[in-house]
Amino acid sequence: MKCQFTVFRFDPAADESPRYQEYRVDAEPTDKILDCLNKIRWEQDPTLAFRASCSHGICGSDALTINGHVGLACQKLVRDYKTANNFVIEPLPLFKVIKDLVVDMNPFLEKHRSVKPYLINDEPPPEGERIQSQKDQTVIEPALRCILCASCTASCPISRSNPDYVGPAALLRAFRYVYDSRDTATGSRLAGLDGNDGAWGCKTMWWCTDVCPKGIPVTRCIGQIKRAIKQKDKKP
Repeated sequence: MKCQFTVFRFDPAADESPRYQEYRVDAEPTDKILDCLNKIRWEQDPTLAFRASCSHGICGSDALTINGHVGLACQKLVRDYKTANNFVIEPLPLFKVIKDLVVDMNPFLEKHRSVKPYLINDEPPPEGERIQSQKDQTVIEPALRCILCASCTASCPISRSNPDYVGPAALLRAFRYVYDSRDTATGSRLAGLDGNDGAWGCKTMWWCTDVCPKGIPVTRCIGQIKRAIKQKDKKP
């Protein structure tokens, strides 16, 4: 089948403004959008820039805007879209474009680092591992599936209106440690999230959950952070 791809093109080093370029691609209904982009780069236009690595929804590097909706190019198939075989491919919204479909992820990663995405435990280390029960691990298991693709943050309307909002991806990672039974910094973590740039910035619109390629209940996890903050404030 013949598919038309209208692709966002912009090189800040050479272009005054963005443009869209059209390509015709022979594709099967079961081809991934990433397969089609690869065909364009390999067979038609080697100058087209986009990110991709594992091609199996694990690395999260190929998050794009496909026909107005954020998704992983390696997960979405041609047959998933009822658009008469027409596709508009654009970079993630919110992020600064480096070239074409490649965006600057540094601000996103800085916000991720701001929530201290590592275990903090001020107790003397045991001789072996810090043991966690299966029940406690189940609580944080959804957050462990996050691949930092930034789909949730790019889709979040609050992230677009408040540049200081830490974003759903960072809050999800914070949830992972707030509820980790081995972490002893829960109080300071919750204090750092207690504000409009933190957990209370979330207005529970569920867009982050809708676009998550790993099926993580992001909004629900952020809600649990809010609940933990309220419970902390009630304690004498």
